[in-house]
Amino acid sequence: MDLYKAAFLLGAFICSVGGTEIDGYTKTEGAWVLSLHKRQYMVNNVADCAAKCEAETSFTCKAFAYVEKDQECWTAATNSKTELIVRKQSSALYEKNKYLLECINGIGADYRGTKDRTKTGTLCQRWDVKFPHRPNFTPQSHPLQDLDSNFCRNPDLDSQGPWCYTTDPDNRWDHCNVPSCTENCIHCIGEDYRGNTSTTESGFTCQHWESQKPHNHGYNPSALPEKYLEENYCRNPDGSPRPWCFTTSPSKRWEFCFIPRCVSEPPTIVPETTCITGEGQAYRGTIAVTETGKTCQSWSAQTPHRHSRTPENYPCKDLDNNYCRNPDNERRPWCYTTESETRWEHCSVPRCEDAADPDEGVVPPEGDDCYEGDGSSYRGITSETISGKKCQRWSAQTPQKHNKTPESFPLA
Repeated sequence: MDLYKAAFLLGAFICSVGGTEIDGYTKTEGAWVLSLHKRQYMVNNVADCAAKCEAETSFTCKAFAYVEKDQECWTAATNSKTELIVRKQSSALYEKNKYLLECINGIGADYRGTKDRTKTGTLCQRWDVKFPHRPNFTPQSHPLQDLDSNFCRNPDLDSQGPWCYTTDPDNRWDHCNVPSCTENCIHCIGEDYRGNTSTTESGFTCQHWESQKPHNHGYNPSALPEKYLEENYCRNPDGSPRPWCFTTSPSKRWEFCFIPRCVSEPPTIVPETTCITGEGQAYRGTIAVTETGKTCQSWSAQTPHRHSRTPENYPCKDLDNNYCRNPDNERRPWCYTTESETRWEHCSVPRCEDAADPDEGVVPPEGDDCYEGDGSSYRGITSETISGKKCQRWSAQTPQKHNKTPESFPLA
């Protein structure tokens, strides 16, 4: 397991306290959320600020920032799931937990996550537009249902759970695949598991993710919000074969958890066959050679290389041949090779966003993908933030306008 995958980099920027002072909120010290819709109040304490957020009527309050020194309270319509979190040393950011969850309770009437595709992979239509479908449910007609984007919601209490209008002119609406918060079983390798199992398969009690005792680690819940490292529940934040946790026993650092497999259908992915987005976990193409031209070993074979990335250990990852895949959260698709002296290599699968960009430049070797000191000399190839957001090109001015351009900083 990559125990230190970028998590410590946030330490000098944002740090979270253990627990929260306000029930129903997650607190992050030294943070501020950008929001077009916000209001300022002068309050006596953080509890008063929370009350202002709960009573907000001009917009749906998803988070608030409290500046104790000045007794300032800022309520906001956004949170870290939808907007940029910036550093503000004197501020503490409180985010409503229900707007951070990517799972549902019951039929999901209160689901406020960011799933924006149907169970067949079709992109959802925004609730505030009238094309290609004229909606019956709009932000104006249902102001308390958080219909502010194209996220899956359940404004009519559909018994099958959250849904959305689709961007397919031939399909007006469809349900979404949003996992249950209480379903104590796993699909695939359990990346989306949100249950409350907190003991390992040998009976060890799990260590709280926010704790560094008895085992020091790099899985900081505030640095990895999309991994839902809540309490001491078993999770799979690193592409392991199934959920696991650090244990409270000093002699046992970590162990897998026993969680049964779900009998329901796993979430549907949109397969990418010619190019990849992100880390290429949805790639289902037929490239079967590595970036240096070596033939890939079949995933079901154990020669010339013995391994655990098998179709049995990694269901839903399409490891049925020797095609390049990314079953375990690597940087991009890869495979074991048929050459005994080379265990595995990445594959050269083009990126979808770069398909029309021939001026990609030289990619530094992966051995240089680390930094010294403050990182000002870093020239590696990591292009994703700690919370999983893809980095904007330095030469681009959308969606963020800035002055840190190649022209302004030619030596950087």
